[in-house]
Amino acid sequence: MDNTVSHFDVIIVGAGLSGIGAAHHLTTKCPDHTFAIFEGRPRMGGTWDLFKYPGIRSDSDMHTLGYNFRPWLHKKALADGLTILQYIKDTAKEGGYEDKIRYNHKVTDSNWSSEHSRWEMDISTTGDSEPKKYTCNFLFACSGYYSYDAGYTPDFKGVKDYNGTFIHPQKWPEGLDYSGKKVVVIGSGATAVTIVPEMAKDASMVTMLQRSPTYIMSVPEEDALANFMNKYLPNKLAYLFTRWRKISFGLLFYKACRKWPKTMGGFLIKGMKKELSSSIPDSDKQLTPNYNPWDQRLCAIPNGDLYESVKKGKAKIVTDHVDHFTDNGIKLQSGKELEADIVVCATGLAMKFLGDMTMTIDGKEIDVSERFVYRGMMLSDIPNMAQAFGYTNASWTLKCDLTCDYVCRLLNYMRKNGLKQVTPVVNDPSVQEEPLLDFNSGYVLRALEQLPKQGSKQPWKVFQNYFLDLISYRYSSLKDNALEYK
Repeated sequence: MDNTVSHFDVIIVGAGLSGIGAAHHLTTKCPDHTFAIFEGRPRMGGTWDLFKYPGIRSDSDMHTLGYNFRPWLHKKALADGLTILQYIKDTAKEGGYEDKIRYNHKVTDSNWSSEHSRWEMDISTTGDSEPKKYTCNFLFACSGYYSYDAGYTPDFKGVKDYNGTFIHPQKWPEGLDYSGKKVVVIGSGATAVTIVPEMAKDASMVTMLQRSPTYIMSVPEEDALANFMNKYLPNKLAYLFTRWRKISFGLLFYKACRKWPKTMGGFLIKGMKKELSSSIPDSDKQLTPNYNPWDQRLCAIPNGDLYESVKKGKAKIVTDHVDHFTDNGIKLQSGKELEADIVVCATGLAMKFLGDMTMTIDGKEIDVSERFVYRGMMLSDIPNMAQAFGYTNASWTLKCDLTCDYVCRLLNYMRKNGLKQVTPVVNDPSVQEEPLLDFNSGYVLRALEQLPKQGSKQPWKVFQNYFLDLISYRYSSLKDNALEYK
């Protein structure tokens, strides 16, 4: 890329799974638009380059987490992090997007200039004391939903007195030797259920300390039908069939959990007890969550690996609360103490909307918590900006692909009609404010007051439903009363 160029039609923020996908859609659907990708880190890949903890893998099926335009051909449906990272890199290489990326370019400030109908951006770059200046007509934020600087760590009492190793999975130390060690993993979410069986292979004992049990479902690591079809059908046809099968089943299962929570919750708990009731004491307490299925994200484990670790005596599950840390481990509120050489604090992410970027309009700072989300991707009263934000109940990329479709339609419509600016505007007084996410995971609840709001009706309502969004994003009219063009 010519590094002297400082203006683009579109600037994509982030070179992770979403950003590379956006590059493909812009290249194929808006070939007359110039764009660049600004990545604050020295490498592409986002989450899949950042996280290095043992066993890092997808918690979504790769036939839906993969792009809609590039078939997932690996045998594993729940793939390891390195394989997913290579998939992203191969997509960028084959599409020719590598030269579009400017690494170590962190967007710190973005100001919309009404006078010039463009975004004016300050970019912090490695080795430069002064920020670089760039401008663009349209800003596409593909920077994810959490802070890359650090994860969420509770303020544990006495943690400074602990003599062992205390780590958060987001900052996993390179070369950490845990062979023969006693390990306690605090948490029972997707990260915890991934780390525990992997560390249990070498550690003397791994204890998963949970405040509440989580709904867990064992799924095959490989999809036999998908692999069979890949062998005998053209890749794109096999991928299309598998993708729709997985999307349909996932949505139906989610809907059933929300409509019949007791029945579906009982079904999931029965499956967990079938695997573990003979291996752990007090299985009712250890395996019965205190919330309904899909109030928080359901955890998928490949081939029941967590269960196998517990049954082999290499891992155990303890349901209790941390009272304080001691020299040698953790004292629980029940009075029991867990000895630990290593404590892994798998307590979640620090959620951030639009990352660390400060946004202003004509110099006046924007408070995103006061804005409504238009079709789940644009913000009220903010011109020429969209955010790739995935599903809570399905694969992230499913919605990001649809968002890219819509953004490309919008860009082409504006160019065709000589329009420079589009701004979502709430002009319906009957629209009521609602929380953006109907989800009670800790990382969501901690950030809810800082997030934008959704509305009580379309197009401000956020549907966690791929089929409804497919119709809305691909086929809705761009002559929308809620869109103000100039």
